[in-house]
Amino acid sequence: MENSSKIKENSRPEWVEIISRYNKPDPLKSWWQVINSVGPYILLWIVMVKTIAVSYWLTLLLAVFAAGFMVRIFIIFHDCGHGSFFKSKLLSKIIGIITGLLVFTPYNKWHHEHLIHHQTVGNLDKRGIGDVKTLTVNEYLNLTKWQRFWYRFYRNPFFLFGVAPLLIFIILQRFTKKGMTIREKLYVHLSTLAIILCIMLLMLWIGWKTFILIQLPILYIATAHGVWLFYIQHQFRYVVWTDSVNWDYKTTALKGSSMFKLPPVLNWFTGNIGYHHIHHLSPLIPNYNLKRCHKENMIFQEVKPLTFVSAFESLFLRLWDENQQMMVGFNEI
Repeated sequence: MENSSKIKENSRPEWVEIISRYNKPDPLKSWWQVINSVGPYILLWIVMVKTIAVSYWLTLLLAVFAAGFMVRIFIIFHDCGHGSFFKSKLLSKIIGIITGLLVFTPYNKWHHEHLIHHQTVGNLDKRGIGDVKTLTVNEYLNLTKWQRFWYRFYRNPFFLFGVAPLLIFIILQRFTKKGMTIREKLYVHLSTLAIILCIMLLMLWIGWKTFILIQLPILYIATAHGVWLFYIQHQFRYVVWTDSVNWDYKTTALKGSSMFKLPPVLNWFTGNIGYHHIHHLSPLIPNYNLKRCHKENMIFQEVKPLTFVSAFESLFLRLWDENQQMMVGFNEI
């Protein structure tokens, strides 16, 4: 039995052996990340309350930094749902729910959809949950003029990054979906009630106008950048899409997810989520281990990174061309 178990272990692919070394959360690093993310966010909020009477331009400047910490809090929320942030499932859920309230996102609903995203990313036969709607060239050409108009409107950067972020996090996250259990629906409603209660208490403390003038810019800047990050993680020129028959976990993770090269300070605020190819290969790796996993293993460095310049090309890519096996813009068909 011992020899057979060794043979089974040794037969695992190389990448499985590699990522298993980084799948272990460090309690000290995790708690320190909670402290250095939530703490500065709350502190900035208090300072903004004081500065709004002096200069709203200064308040807006501080909102940029507060938004950065909100993105970082969302990464903690995200890792808790994957079970990669703490060893304890209960602790992960508690911290996940609390950070979820700070980023206006119901814990159970979002992570249920995000799990489906991980299981179906890059699969042409399983699109529609937890992803950006993407049509193939042939599907687009078979649409009516009215349907084409709505798809073009949806894929327009003004809507995706100007309207959609607040629409998603303020409104759409408050609704339940068909197929949810009564318990899952209850969690969504309880999350909404908790957020409303917190907002009411803050409004009683500082006034409704002050609250909106502070929270709205923070929320918009954070969610717009969050949606942008999510968008380019799976919407770039040579991203891999395929059908269920040819779908492969490793290939889709490494070639269906981007490696977004960011400056160190932005890597810090985004919790290394730019190393998205590794995250999709193993969601159990805590965000603070992603960069080290990438740097220490050549197998992951073979992935061509996206830069700030090359990432902007993604804004003009709208359709998956099955013949050329790449994303294309409307003007290319």
